[in-house]
Amino acid sequence: MKQIAIYGKGGIGKSTISANIAAAFAEKGLNTWYIGCDPKADGSMTLLGGRKIGTFLERLRSSTDTTEPAYVLGFKGVKCIETGGPIAGVGCAGRGIIVAVQELYKRYFNDDIDVIIYDVPGDVVCGGFAAPLREKFANEVYIVTSGEYLSLYAANNIARGLENLKVNLGGLVCNSRDIKNEERIVDKFAEMIGSGMIGFIPRNPIVRECENRGMTVIEGFPNSTQANAYRRLAESILKNDTLVVPKPVDPEEIRVLLRENE
Repeated sequence: MKQIAIYGKGGIGKSTISANIAAAFAEKGLNTWYIGCDPKADGSMTLLGGRKIGTFLERLRSSTDTTEPAYVLGFKGVKCIETGGPIAGVGCAGRGIIVAVQELYKRYFNDDIDVIIYDVPGDVVCGGFAAPLREKFANEVYIVTSGEYLSLYAANNIARGLENLKVNLGGLVCNSRDIKNEERIVDKFAEMIGSGMIGFIPRNPIVRECENRGMTVIEGFPNSTQANAYRRLAESILKNDTLVVPKPVDPEEIRVLLRENE
């Protein structure tokens, strides 16, 4: 069973990539789970035709039928869960993630599952947001970034968290912002922290169009080059056995890298 967690700077496109690779795994016939940990629930919505589901813990509390599954079936049978988050300014999203993943593990996770994807909020691996890693429910991390300084800075911070937790990084995914020399920048940065770039996702307006329609690109434009980019990424992750504990760099080295590629 492949158990992966997707991290990256807020707004970089983690949920879009997580949902599309979940769809790519599912269309291959793999038993796939998507665990959304983002309060916006935007990842699962694209697997569920735009429908927003209640959080996992809410569904457990509200259901009187003990045989009713707490997950919701999405595109091609992807089992969707949203751990949910707190009311703004109140509570702790991390705590919800910890409780939810512990319950999921006890109730559902078994050897019949091929892939579990945790779509994790935040750009620092700390507290409850590290729950899938600290609890050993995810053993392989992918960081989504672009070639912009703040995205790379966040990726470097996440690498520092992984180093502290002694967790393996599977690679970086470049979600393009169409900046000059972007693929080369991300590839070089991945090398600097001891890893590699496992996928490049080009910028394409059909991504936003599909999200507006409540679907992944795999579902909305299955024959597009963009859908194939997600499929290639999913295949690379499936086959990936190059896992390393990353070594973060001094942030000034990121600035030097960017200046050299202006």
